[in-house]
Amino acid sequence: MLQVQTRLFLGIDTSYYTCSLALVDEAGRLLEDQRRLLAVAEGARGAAPHQAVWAHLNALPELAGPVLREHGPHVAAVAASVKPRPVEGSYLPPFRVGEGFGQTVAAALGVPFYATTHQEMHIQAGLWSSDNPPRGDQFLAVHLSGGTTELIRVTRRPGGFDEELLGGTQDLHAGQFVDRVGVALGLPFPAGPHLERLAAGGEPGRVKLPAPVRGYTLSFSGPETAAQRLVGSAEPADLALAVFHTVARSVEKWLLHAMEETGLREVLIVGGVAANEIVRGRLRRRLEHPAVGARLAFSQPRFSTDNAVGTALLARARHGVTA
Repeated sequence: MLQVQTRLFLGIDTSYYTCSLALVDEAGRLLEDQRRLLAVAEGARGAAPHQAVWAHLNALPELAGPVLREHGPHVAAVAASVKPRPVEGSYLPPFRVGEGFGQTVAAALGVPFYATTHQEMHIQAGLWSSDNPPRGDQFLAVHLSGGTTELIRVTRRPGGFDEELLGGTQDLHAGQFVDRVGVALGLPFPAGPHLERLAAGGEPGRVKLPAPVRGYTLSFSGPETAAQRLVGSAEPADLALAVFHTVARSVEKWLLHAMEETGLREVLIVGGVAANEIVRGRLRRRLEHPAVGARLAFSQPRFSTDNAVGTALLARARHGVTA
């Protein structure tokens, strides 16, 4: 139990495969970080939207009950990710579960409800958890996940961010590329962590996949097709390593173009795929080289994957707490 009364801020994020709830205090300290993954059938490459909605409807009350019983009287505001991105037309059914639950909790407690987005959550969690976050008022952000692959120019503002979309994928997202190859190799879904462990035994350069990038647009369908053709003939560890090298090479090309066009050198990289140490290592070696001069920041791996910590921190910021 809390020893002194303090205002607390509740965040909810019901992304496609992770139901998350988090609580932070006025100082931005993390008190609760509850998550539950959606179960996916063996050999499947995902789940239908109605399955995700049903999973969140069941998981969210179970995650929230103990937290609210202990901390409810001190909650000063509630926020939820209500859609994937802060743009017109962005929509994904599972987020409506978190939005409705958050509004209900806020009304019951008599506190404000703040709507935010999944992408803003990732950016906030990245800034909070990185050991060297961007210092400027404006920076580049890369969001790499199963549902989003975007390059954004971010401008700080009170209570959140303004985002300008610079580029994205024209087909598969980075996480989809990783998951499809991983499942083809017999790994569980989501395949990222399993594929990374497999890639640790790979030999660099034995398998090389294309990394097509044109300006602000990249593509993973061609690399995925090339990788699928090699399943059964290439060493699985070598193929796994090539997948992550391809992601890193694509992002490297992307960012070199963006830095040249915008003049920005501070970059925040977030999302589940950004937790991969192979991707991180290559990007640091290539882009933090003195000849390039980028300054990269990554979320801590725990906060790169889907979470509600960034949402709770945004509730705090939207409520006017800046210390």
